Amino acid sequence: SGAANRGRIAPAPYPTLVVLPDDLVPPDCPWPIVLGLDPGTRIVGYGAIVLAPDGPRLLACGVLRPPSRLAAAARLARIAAELEEILRAVRPALVVVERAFAARNVQSALRIGEARGVALAAAARAGAPVVELAPAAAKKALVGHGGASKEQVAAMVAARLGRGELAVPHDATDALALALAHVHRSRFAEIGRGTGAGGTNGA
Repeated sequence: SGAANRGRIAPAPYPTLVVLPDDLVPPDCPWPIVLGLDPGTRIVGYGAIVLAPDGPRLLACGVLRPPSRLAAAARLARIAAELEEILRAVRPALVVVERAFAARNVQSALRIGEARGVALAAAARAGAPVVELAPAAAKKALVGHGGASKEQVAAMVAARLGRGELAVPHDATDALALALAHVHRSRFAEIGRGTGAGGTNGA
C-alpha cells in the first residue's frame, strides 16, 4: 500500500510525504500539545511542542512539500491527507494557524487562502480547537518586534526549546514560532487577568 512505502521523518532532502510514528505521543501523556501550522500551497510548515512543567519541548517539526508538477487542486488534496496523518499522530490540544496577511498580488493571496482553508478544515475534522495568529504578532511575542527576520525567529525558537540549532527549513521554525508565541501570549493574558490588568486577545 502507499502507507507502507512512506518513511518517517528523515534529514534533508525533506520527504514529499511525511509520516509520524503511531507511538509518537504516549496514550497517557499528561501534558498538552500545541501544533503550529504555516500554510502555503507549495510548502506547509508544521511544528508541535509539548507543554511540560519545566518548559516547552519539541515534539516534531518539518515541512510538507507536495510535488510541484501537481495541479493546485491535487497539491491541496495531498496537503490535506498529510495534515490528517500529522494530526492523528500528534493529537494536539490546540492548533495555531498563521493568519492571512497582505500578499504581494491577488493570485498569491488566493492560493494562501486555499491552503489556510485546508489547514483549518483538517484541524476541525480532527476535533482540535483552532487559533489564528498573525505572523507579526508571533514575531513580536518571541523576538520583541514584528519585523524580525526568519533567521532571528529560528534562533529564538531554538533557544526557547533549549536547542543550539534546529536544522529544519524556516517554514518549520515559523510553525514552531506560532505555537510558542500563542503559549507565551496566553500565559501573559492569564497573568494579566489574575492581577486585574487587561489581558490580550489574539492579533
